[in-house]
Amino acid sequence: MAPTSSYFALFMSLSMVAAIASATDGRYGAHPNPNLVKPKLNKEKPLSTMIGVQGLVYCRSGPRHFPLEGAVIRISCLANDGYGYETAPFSFLSEATDAKGYFFATLSPYEMQDNLKIKECKAFLELSPLETCKIPTDAKQGISGALLASYHYLRDKKMKLFTVGPFVYTSAPNSGSNY
Repeated sequence: MAPTSSYFALFMSLSMVAAIASATDGRYGAHPNPNLVKPKLNKEKPLSTMIGVQGLVYCRSGPRHFPLEGAVIRISCLANDGYGYETAPFSFLSEATDAKGYFFATLSPYEMQDNLKIKECKAFLELSPLETCKIPTDAKQGISGALLASYHYLRDKKMKLFTVGPFVYTSAPNSGSNY
């Protein structure tokens, strides 16, 4: 009976060695499975078109409103990184408003860090060039921030164009706005 148990033990030992050797392909450690299909990743930039922001800025002096030339608007955005985590807010400024109070600001995909996806942006009053009209008002959320919500797509420029405002500076503190 002893030889039968010895043969059985020897047979089991050899079977285990053969099973282990065939399972690991004779190599130590973990190895990639060549039969797995790797998914193709989309390499498109999260911001694929230009963003444009436009609007008007006025000065209210008493009952009068007039276009404010030289004012600057700040656009602040929140974004997520490639892993879905919120990043620190970033901002960009408009050019100074023209004689009609018109401003325009752009953000290009090439100005963004890789893998950032914009969640939301808001426009704020940033600077008035007039000492006599430098108090910002919250008309159209000029202080609290006007959310960039709806846009027109300009196909020829490949741009999402947002419009905010009109924003208002005033010469008198604590004055309400009827805008």
